[in-house]
Amino acid sequence: MVLREAPSIEPRGRSRTPDADGDTSGARRAEARIFAGSTPARLTALAVALALVVLAAGAITMREVGGRQDTLHSLLADAEPLAYSAQRLYSALSVADAAAATAFLARGLEPTDVRANYSNAIAIASGEIVFASSGLAEGDATSRELLATVSEGLSVYTGLVETARANNRSGNPVGTSYLGSASAQMQTRILPAAQALHERQQERIAQIQRSYSSAPWLAISVPAAALLLLVAAQVFLAVRTRRRFTPALVVTTVATAVLLVWLMGAGLLSAVAAARAHAQGAGPLSELTAARISAQQARADETLGLVRRDGEDAYDADFDRLTADIGRLLAEYGEDGTRTVAIEEVDRASAAFSGWLDAHHRIREQLSTGQFQPAVDIATGPGPADSSATFDQLDSALGDAIEAARQTGRDSIGSASNALTALSGGAIVLTSVGVAGIVVGIWPRLREYR
Repeated sequence: MVLREAPSIEPRGRSRTPDADGDTSGARRAEARIFAGSTPARLTALAVALALVVLAAGAITMREVGGRQDTLHSLLADAEPLAYSAQRLYSALSVADAAAATAFLARGLEPTDVRANYSNAIAIASGEIVFASSGLAEGDATSRELLATVSEGLSVYTGLVETARANNRSGNPVGTSYLGSASAQMQTRILPAAQALHERQQERIAQIQRSYSSAPWLAISVPAAALLLLVAAQVFLAVRTRRRFTPALVVTTVATAVLLVWLMGAGLLSAVAAARAHAQGAGPLSELTAARISAQQARADETLGLVRRDGEDAYDADFDRLTADIGRLLAEYGEDGTRTVAIEEVDRASAAFSGWLDAHHRIREQLSTGQFQPAVDIATGPGPADSSATFDQLDSALGDAIEAARQTGRDSIGSASNALTALSGGAIVLTSVGVAGIVVGIWPRLREYR
């Protein structure tokens, strides 16, 4: 009989020795390395990478579009109205100064319409000061200081004008001195501050438009990179699986290409509209506003020269300088000029401007022969060829041209925003289609390796 050795029995709960456990861990690591280099692992990594880059393309597109629309909304709702308010303030102050000087040419009680023009201009200026004070940014200390200068100076100005008016009605010659002091306050303190405020707001709009005009390179580069990666992935799959194409990944590629083309097309249309807003809106508005204010200041020089009657040539020299600037600008914007904004309104302004210069020439002719009262009659008379009527026509036409330029700018900004309206929603849809296409396209290839 042959005796056999009984097999050894390990204690319950211990099936392997520590060395065996170490061998198992090493085996697992080896298996992991083998799997990491396998085709299924590469397909999984490829699917994750494709999904991430497609999601990134959609997210960056939505962020860029949202940021640009917020910029346009801020421009349309905040920056542009504030700049327009500063323009109206600047213009109203000039109107008030011109009207106050014109009123003085009538000894005693000034004409009702002239007084109404002055009162209306002061009311507009006061309202725009309130509006601007509520719209300025908290950190814009310079603009707030300028607005405070205008507000304080306007209180002093109106007080001087009322004192001058009271003396003028009483026939006191000292009224002319008060009027001169009021006009000096306006010309040397109030109007420069109002002009600086207007220029700051215009520069704010220009900065926004310049930043907007830059291309969204990040938003373009990420979808472009996603598109290239998708093409490379399909080439890889064609080599590995010996298939020409995967329909679902083709859908993803098309969706990404549509997103990229849509982004570039909508961005281009929006940028063109924003550039048009500056070229045909903000730029002309600023120049036409300067022309209108120059006209109002020239009108004040015309009337102050008559009021003072001191033979000072400074008013005539300033009138000639201002009207020369107006003439050059109207020539640029007229029917035969290089600008194409508010041509109809500018042509009306040009005709009125010519009539006003003719009336002013007649005033100078009367003064050259010592005929003061006929010169005053031309300056303030109701006739259609008199200085007052022709200047009113010029001011009205320039005001209409300013409104036309402003509306053109606002319409163009609206068009720039509308070009981007559907892109955010489209990016969500196209990104969802793209991710789904990746899953549907890669999953069958993974199942083949089970």
